[in-house]
Formats: sequence, C-alpha cells, structure tokens
Amino acid sequence: MVKKAIIPAAGYGTRNLPITKVLPKEMIPLCGRPAIDYIVEEAIGAGIEQILIIVSRSKNMILDYFDRSPELEHHLEAKGKNHLLKEMALPNVQIQYVRQPYIKGLGDAILLGKQFAGNEPFAVMLPDEIIFSDKKAPLLQLIELHKSFRGNAIGLKFMKDSELKKYGVIEAQKNNGCPQIQITDIIEKPESSPPSNLAVIGRYIFEPEIFTYLENTTPGVGGEIQLTDAIKSMIRDFPAYGLEMEGERFDIATKSDYVKLINLIYSREESENLHG
Repeated sequence: MVKKAIIPAAGYGTRNLPITKVLPKEMIPLCGRPAIDYIVEEAIGAGIEQILIIVSRSKNMILDYFDRSPELEHHLEAKGKNHLLKEMALPNVQIQYVRQPYIKGLGDAILLGKQFAGNEPFAVMLPDEIIFSDKKAPLLQLIELHKSFRGNAIGLKFMKDSELKKYGVIEAQKNNGCPQIQITDIIEKPESSPPSNLAVIGRYIFEPEIFTYLENTTPGVGGEIQLTDAIKSMIRDFPAYGLEMEGERFDIATKSDYVKLINLIYSREESENLHG
C-alpha cells in the first residue's frame, strides 16, 4: 500500500511572478489557506502517513506553516477564541523536509527523496495543481490503479491541441473503453505532432526503481533533469499505466484557473456553512 508522498516545492515559481519574489507559490492563498495545505489534505484523504516536502532556502515559510505557533496559540486561548485554535490544528500526518540546493529540475528534486521512499512505492504530488473530485480523492484514484496493476501510475487529463506543448504527453495502447491506459511512450512538451491529447498532470505513483532511472537521466528540456525522461526510460523495462482522473483540475499559475478555484472553494464553504 502507498503510504508515502513527496511534494516538490523548491522551484522559483516564475509563472507566478512578481508575487513569488517574496511569497512561495505553494503559499499562495486560497480562501485563507495556502495552496500546499490542500495538497496535504488530499494526501491524508488518500491514506498517506508520511510526507516529504522538497524545499529551497527561500521556502522557510512552508516549514513555519506546518509548525506550531505557541505565542499565537496562547494569545487566542487568553482571548477565548478557541474556534480559531481549531483552524490552526496541524495536519494528522508526519511531515519531513529536505533542501534542494540547486534548482535542477523536477527529476532532481524527486531524486532527493530516495532515502525517504526506501524500497516502497510512493506518490508524487505537484503543489501548483489543485484537483477537486466529488467522487473520490484524486490521489486515491491512482493508488487504487497501482494496487490493481502494479507499476507506475500516472494522472492524465485530456487537453486541447494548443495546450499540449506545456506538458508531458503520452502515447498509449488502445484501452477499449477502460479508464486505465497502458503507456507506451511519453514526450516532454512536444512542439509538434504530439502522440495524443492526454497530458500528464501533477499526480503520480512510482515504484522505487524510478530512482535508478533518475540517476541515469541527463539534462533535457531547459537543461534540467526531467522526470518525464526518467519515466520514458523506465517504460522500456517496467509497465506504466495512466488514468484520466475524475475531478476538476486547476493550475494556480494560470490567472483564470486561480480565479475559478477561489470561486469554487468559496461556494463550497458557503454551502457547508448553510447545511452544516
């Protein structure tokens, strides 16, 4: 069973500039909570017990958020604001951290989690992609796929042709109407002739062998160690399955998605307050 998750959160957040000069993109607020808090919540809902967050030296705000604030707690207690103390409760999961000293790509960041993952399958969750599903926690969908088929499990979304050059795009065997798809190839940010309209989104389950392929991956697109390149190499030796994920996905670095996401969260909270 998958009990560990890695959240890479060391990048510069260039797509969210200029605010990310001073605020980590993972801490961008969504109705009073930072984006990464929703990712941790999703992980817990999928049964994850240990989380490793990859940070850089400018991301100490993330560590502070997932830590106690005794002075503030005492102040709220003295003022009788116990309802706010509940809002500050820490998530019921073990969180560890490691620094990525040089920003050399997503693949390099995940490689830092080798000791954390050990010989177990593990999840990777990108914190700038928020997915809401009314049926089942997004990560849990992949964990169930992994349990059934054994092998890497990768979250997918159907994308318009114009959007594919921003993502890893898969080639797959015909699935005869089944939700799961066996991946035969993957291409990082294809400029032309993408193999399909199924793009990789920020949820993965990996077998621990992925670390061997990451260690042997040379810099690719953008001069970085690309996770996609390691997946591509691993497909030759190990099966990989994709799943078109149920739920609505939002990229917080896209202004239109960000606004839609805030409106969705707000409407959900209003509905809960009305019926709660």
